[in-house]
Amino acid sequence: METALQITHLSKSFGSKKIIDDISLDVYSGEVFGFLGPNGAGKTTTIKMVMGFLTPDAGSIVINGFDREKNCESAMGCLGGIVENPEMYKDLSGRVNLEMYARLHKDIRSKRIDEVVELVGMQDRINEKVKKYSLGMKQRVGLAQAILHRPKVLILDEPTNGLDPAGIRELRDILKKLAHEENVAVLVSSHLLAEMQMMCDRVGIIHHGKLVDVRTLEELTRLSSGSVTYRVQTPVPDKAAELLAEGFEKSIVGTQKDSLDLEVDSEQLQKVIRILSSNNISILGVNKLESSLEDAFMKLTGGGLTIE
Repeated sequence: METALQITHLSKSFGSKKIIDDISLDVYSGEVFGFLGPNGAGKTTTIKMVMGFLTPDAGSIVINGFDREKNCESAMGCLGGIVENPEMYKDLSGRVNLEMYARLHKDIRSKRIDEVVELVGMQDRINEKVKKYSLGMKQRVGLAQAILHRPKVLILDEPTNGLDPAGIRELRDILKKLAHEENVAVLVSSHLLAEMQMMCDRVGIIHHGKLVDVRTLEELTRLSSGSVTYRVQTPVPDKAAELLAEGFEKSIVGTQKDSLDLEVDSEQLQKVIRILSSNNISILGVNKLESSLEDAFMKLTGGGLTIE
């Protein structure tokens, strides 16, 4: 996979408060990458650093092979995005706004404007003044503006805010088409878990300024149907966890006074039992627990995500 956006050891503080703490992630061409976390987790701050609105305290940002600090013009030429609300001249039409923006880039012709207007479904209203637009219509024109110069990386911060269900579905389809058919790397931030499941190929989970985990859509789908956790009852759970750390470290989801919780399939469970038994760890019982989607993400974030 071709890496279109590479964030490495990114950190940012405001005064004594650390907002972003050593984040590293890659976003690939041809995928929709969801940046998921509770409000205040650091999503917008990270995006603003990528977009050039904030300067990182540490770390690097590489866009389509160009370091944003060392080769800013080339890097930013490969980037499109909307942070917060799209900025447009309200007394001008959507088309005139796009024509004005097109002048900032080389070789954007009227045909390209027609293409993006059709892509976002604004053909019938593009010649009306922006002040007559609904929020959803403004979002569409803002998206058209962001992709006008054919960016390699597209970044959208909470793009579905204020949209009705039909508008969310249309936006989702547009972003998937851009990624899967035009090979754009799309990064979308949100605090809505269900929205990320419907839209994204992979999801990075951020909480308290740290990147907690990165999961594929398939893994999220497994979580949504209820992840399976086995509770192994043993008088020495800490010793059991230590024995299992080498092969099952990521499967260990918690220990209690007299038990150990593991996310494993049935075959892996049998292997766990053999390891513990061969090391003289008493197993008093094994129970299968059903975790809800919200429970699964509570393990990663400690709560705060919106499940809708």
